[in-house]
Amino acid sequence: MSTDSLSFEFDLPHPPERVWRALTEPALLTEWLLPVMDLTLEPGAAFTFKTQPQPGWDGIVNCRFVEIEAHRKLRYTWVVGDPGGWLIDTVVTFTLTPTASGTRLSLVQSGFKPDQKREFGGARYGWKMMGDKLVDLLARIP
Repeated sequence: MSTDSLSFEFDLPHPPERVWRALTEPALLTEWLLPVMDLTLEPGAAFTFKTQPQPGWDGIVNCRFVEIEAHRKLRYTWVVGDPGGWLIDTVVTFTLTPTASGTRLSLVQSGFKPDQKREFGGARYGWKMMGDKLVDLLARIP
């Protein structure tokens, strides 16, 4: 079965080390993405994003680290479901590439099934909004 992916590129005027911190430190992740619980930066480690429930979603994203290359690449599963029976089981990959002026951050969420167009659109909207928050956060942290 074919799947869809969405991707974003951010050219950031910050070194990869600072961007990496925003992607991996729980307090910083909570500021721009979602509140995170039980995050241990180890391959195979499970962690959870948990926010306010909304109609049709309990506010929980279950994740597990698939790949970690410090300051270069971070990949984890992103599983969202609802007691009503729907399930979004995707993979989120962040790739950091040093540039002359800072870092190019690539974000890819892959694995959307063809019948998940609404969820795909929601994820696109969410990542765009979260990406703006990440840019703001990076400008504030040392």
